[in-house]
Amino acid sequence: MPAWLDSWIAAAAIPLAIWLLVSGLDDLFVTLVWLVRRLPKVTWPSDAQLESVPERPIAILLPLWHEDRVIGQMLERNLASIAYRNYDVFAGVYPNDEPTARAVSEVAGRHARVHLAVVPHDGPTSKADCLNAAWRRMKAFESSQGTPFQVIVVHDAEDQIDRRSLRLINWFSRDYEMVQVPVLPLRTPSLEFTHGLYCDEFTEFQLKDLAVRQGLGGFLPSCGVGTGFAREALERLAATRQGVLFDPECLTEDYETGFRLHALGCRQVFLGIHFDGRVPMATREYFPRTFRAATRQRSRWVAGVALQGWERHGWRVPWRQAYWLWRDRKGLVGSLIGPVANLLFLYGLSSALVSSLRHAPWALAAATPAWVARCYMATGACALTQVTTRMYATARVYGPRFAWAAPLRTLWGTLINCVATAESLRQFLHARVQRGAMAWRKTEHAYPAHFAPDQRLRLGEVLVNMQWAAPVEIEEALPRVPPGLRLGEYLIQSRMLSEERLYRALSLQTGIPEGMPLHVEVDRLTTRVLPAEAVRRWKVLPYRVEMGRLHVVTAEVPTEATDRELAGFSALEIRYRLVRPGEFERMAGEYLPPAGT
Repeated sequence: MPAWLDSWIAAAAIPLAIWLLVSGLDDLFVTLVWLVRRLPKVTWPSDAQLESVPERPIAILLPLWHEDRVIGQMLERNLASIAYRNYDVFAGVYPNDEPTARAVSEVAGRHARVHLAVVPHDGPTSKADCLNAAWRRMKAFESSQGTPFQVIVVHDAEDQIDRRSLRLINWFSRDYEMVQVPVLPLRTPSLEFTHGLYCDEFTEFQLKDLAVRQGLGGFLPSCGVGTGFAREALERLAATRQGVLFDPECLTEDYETGFRLHALGCRQVFLGIHFDGRVPMATREYFPRTFRAATRQRSRWVAGVALQGWERHGWRVPWRQAYWLWRDRKGLVGSLIGPVANLLFLYGLSSALVSSLRHAPWALAAATPAWVARCYMATGACALTQVTTRMYATARVYGPRFAWAAPLRTLWGTLINCVATAESLRQFLHARVQRGAMAWRKTEHAYPAHFAPDQRLRLGEVLVNMQWAAPVEIEEALPRVPPGLRLGEYLIQSRMLSEERLYRALSLQTGIPEGMPLHVEVDRLTTRVLPAEAVRRWKVLPYRVEMGRLHVVTAEVPTEATDRELAGFSALEIRYRLVRPGEFERMAGEYLPPAGT
């Protein structure tokens, strides 16, 4: 290696070593507090306690922009699953986003608790601006109905709301003005590094960092979804901004709201990750699964939390809060130098290997001061502790098999965060030079094609929530279901439920869309992709290939065995569509050859 290069790297390593050690010791402090100090834990109420508290009126605000592909399914599924009666949904849409408005209107036509809130100008502007429109629509609804909402909850278009979420917010909001339900990404394959990084970060942050932050009296930033606010607290917040609830120019209104409510003396609580069996109680969703989408989303987070937060509030806060501001903003430096540190580590490793093979002195070590080397050794110990902690947190929620790749995903994350931070700085500086507001760089959302068995409600719960059956009817019917017969089939035979409502309920339970495809959607060649024997045995019929996905109709809820069987015939991603048995037979009769031919 050239001597000048070793000298240059040794000189550059000095400030880098100091920064990495300071940041590493900061992270180690939080980890040690989490491990050693007995932090106060939230006492979870029992189901009986939750049911004993009167249901106060809750308004759910949804900001939407180009969400027509997911919002209908999201609303239908959550309306069927939420174990709470006294709530309404206000969905904010823009006049120039007709598909989303139409999708919301279709659901509102079937469910009286869903209301369309139209922003008074074209979009997109910001999530905060869209939420303000939903807030105004809520207040207009209150004026017409005469019953004010006492709790406000914010969600997004991709959220799977936990069925107990509103009950818990209703319970804890008696003592707290801000209640944060955990938010966790849905599981994807462990080698899907971009989405897996979100799984690692969210579990570590919510199991460890938020617990320490809450235990040491720090302000709680809202997670953006699954946050319940006391109505009085939001009115106080709006009064500080001439009646405007959320700042339209703020890119991270969730973080800003949490900070300002704490400054107003409002009590905040994060409920922590609580397991019902093996399933965590949390709002679940898919996060970005590509590098570009992740950097786009994270650049907005960095710009809003670190850059706009610094610009708006500076460091003029009590010292305890200043520490958490430091932790929220240190990524402005740490993210940019992360890949540089990795490259220098690889260079040092390779130069040491070359020197060893040549039986020559390691020039880089000789050019580096001894105290700098000790700093790097200490930083390495801190990093090892952090990676181990992250793996433990990830294993708690997603299992050990998923957690083994966390170190690799962490390295991938340094690149994502570096690019996102650089992009946020570019956006911020460009906006300041142009003297304009920063644009809402919205994340594209996805909703699960169908829900895993451990994420599904019981069919009886769906029927009760949709008011298609009374709880006592389900309780009386369950013991009477004959062996080999399913509850839905028994209810149809007993004339307690129509086939139409059963398949609608199965769609809501599983997340699989239902209804016959249009004739123009069916490609006759695609219907022959699977052997006729497999079609009749598994009751699945392919009808279209689109964007690398094989769309199939089925008369039965698919199982893992169905997925495995179909994967043996096609490498394409399978997308199911529920149809009634009679409809399936008609399609099979039209497109399949006669049996035995």
